[in-house]
Amino acid sequence: MHNTNEYALIGNIVLTSGILYDHALCVSEGKIVNIIPMKSLTDAEIASLGNVIRADGCYVLPGVVDAHVHCYSALNEGFYHASRSAAAGGVTTVIEMPYDATGMICTLEAFEEKKQRLEAESVVDMAMLVTIHKEDGYDHIRSLAAAGACGFKVSMFNTDSFRFPRIDDGQLLDSFAVIAETGCPVGVHAETDEIVRRYLDKYKDKGSDPLSHGLSRPKVSESTAAVTAMELALAAGAKLHLYHCTFPRIFQLVEYYRSQGLRVTAETCTHYLVFSEEDMPRLKGRGKINPPLRSPEDVEGLWDLARSGAIDFVTSDHAPWLLDRKSNDADIFANASGAPGVEQLLLVLYSEGVAKGRLSISDLVRLLCENPAATFGLGHRKGKLAVGYDADFVVLDPAASGVLDERKLHSSAGWSPYEGMGLRGRVMQTYVRGKLVYDGDTDTFAEAGYGHFIPAIHNQ
Repeated sequence: MHNTNEYALIGNIVLTSGILYDHALCVSEGKIVNIIPMKSLTDAEIASLGNVIRADGCYVLPGVVDAHVHCYSALNEGFYHASRSAAAGGVTTVIEMPYDATGMICTLEAFEEKKQRLEAESVVDMAMLVTIHKEDGYDHIRSLAAAGACGFKVSMFNTDSFRFPRIDDGQLLDSFAVIAETGCPVGVHAETDEIVRRYLDKYKDKGSDPLSHGLSRPKVSESTAAVTAMELALAAGAKLHLYHCTFPRIFQLVEYYRSQGLRVTAETCTHYLVFSEEDMPRLKGRGKINPPLRSPEDVEGLWDLARSGAIDFVTSDHAPWLLDRKSNDADIFANASGAPGVEQLLLVLYSEGVAKGRLSISDLVRLLCENPAATFGLGHRKGKLAVGYDADFVVLDPAASGVLDERKLHSSAGWSPYEGMGLRGRVMQTYVRGKLVYDGDTDTFAEAGYGHFIPAIHNQ
């Protein structure tokens, strides 16, 4: 695989400000050192570029930063499979969640152990989120932030008392104040526990209808939790992030709190832009995701907000459950929640967004690269094609098209909710710090262990 220290890649360079057609992206020692228009160069100057890689007619995008990935919620996956899946999808930096099957990443010891696994297994770079424990939520916050954690993640819903517990509002308020001192953002899974518990009880006997999953988690369970989190963060002076927001009202509430001085960002996920509750009878357990899929009108509303800039970024919420955890057709509630998606993030958003005229290619870069990197303290070296930045980029052929085949994906999950979906574009090559980590022509990857942990840098 290509691994020279100095080269120039020629293609159409995509920035948030527009496209630089027929430019050379010059790389040395893993960094971007220049971006030059080819038409300005003489033959001698072109020859002086040294090793030249042609990507004529292709977009050269910054490497995608997927800010919501669960590599270890299912132990079959790990960094080995997830990072290859990421590389094949043009994702060069994965922001890893702290809720592992073996327990939460809420101590410095657990953090350092997981970082070592990452650097032994991954082919792409990673940043790591951490969480707090209900019993000693404050003792480890400062040491984890100092170790380079990119943020904290907490849940307002008790998914799993051991692995993914609810943190009550009182502890959230106190924890937010300590986290605010570190400059790290704190992200929340925003679902009001009491509402969901009551409604799960209401619908527990109706599990044979896949639509019952959405009915058991009504929109107001999400919006009330989001408002509570924003009130707490405003009072504590914390930087807040709202994960996997599913309908437009959440983003309208975010705009209001921004007007009140809250530093808050909010994301949606590819599945909320592609699927609605009307897909549940077809998807069944494969479509069981928390929070749930919403109405077709909500889907269209999210696209409008993505285009307008009201949505900060889009993530995959990659949750690579094996099919035996997603195939209970008799009871929707018996299935695990979540779906694999890191490999599909870029192409689904390109196909459904850019190729269909809902987004510009520069919108795509803002939503998938620049904004997530900036939010989680990686914006000093990730998320942009600019001089001095890591040479993380993906070559995308916009003329290619195909149909998604779950058998050809690289996650250990072995399935995809997007199975059979028509896709525009193709990831031809993925580079991390200048090295080719995925070659689409040969479906080959860099060696395990090339990926680095990227310590975050946060301003107060």
